[in-house]
Amino acid sequence: MSIDFERKGAVALVTINRPDAMNALDVEHDRALAEAWKEFEADASLLVAVLTGAGGRAFCSGGDLKTYMPWRREHALHGTDSTISFGGMTLVDEITKPVIAAIQGHCIAGGLELAMACDIRVCTPDSRFGLAEVRWGVLPGGGGTQRLPRLVPMGCALEMILTGEPIDAQRAERIGLVNRVVAAEALLDTAFAMAKRIAANGPLAVRAAKRAVQSGLDGSLEEGLVLEGALQKQLLQSADAEEGLRAFAERRPPAFATAAATPTEK
Repeated sequence: MSIDFERKGAVALVTINRPDAMNALDVEHDRALAEAWKEFEADASLLVAVLTGAGGRAFCSGGDLKTYMPWRREHALHGTDSTISFGGMTLVDEITKPVIAAIQGHCIAGGLELAMACDIRVCTPDSRFGLAEVRWGVLPGGGGTQRLPRLVPMGCALEMILTGEPIDAQRAERIGLVNRVVAAEALLDTAFAMAKRIAANGPLAVRAAKRAVQSGLDGSLEEGLVLEGALQKQLLQSADAEEGLRAFAERRPPAFATAAATPTEK
């Protein structure tokens, strides 16, 4: 059992591989997932990641209640606990490149928080989503109370958070929690098709666009437009923009310099 990291061309496939534990993260695997994201960020040839869970029963069922949550409580009792990054991805700006969640089965508690920290979510019809933490006397502390109301209507977010009751894939799609519901056999193919389409775009532009969207939501419209303008100015001065505009004029696919080191998929 592990956190598996595979390179498939410009796409990284990150798999939580603890199927016997419903892919819950104990302290060891929490740290291992964080290391996987550091590896993804540091590798310039990797442009997009797909996060999934092994076994077909669960994407991730959150922090292991037998080990991870007691560890968190011990830190809280000694005053050393504060805002934490679950799996190295639930704090702001930890992952600057796009991440797609490929979800099958239970996506619960910290598992849903991991999925919400991704940029795009694709799931199978049997998937279930919930934040059950209040049932055990704690709150969704890996970004759940902050990201869910930014993704779905406030009433839906409060219902999920305060009741602890899960919702099915169809309702998740209706309220905008997931982008698509696809057959299980098409899950990874769909996620990889999206990833490859993103990876074909200007890498600098993709990362800047992600930053503009995420940071813009934290301020006013005026502040967001200022940030957007600043990022656009930087991009217009880049070699990527020069190549993109030239390729458009010449009616050919662009060959972005920042993606030149990306290996061909085997």
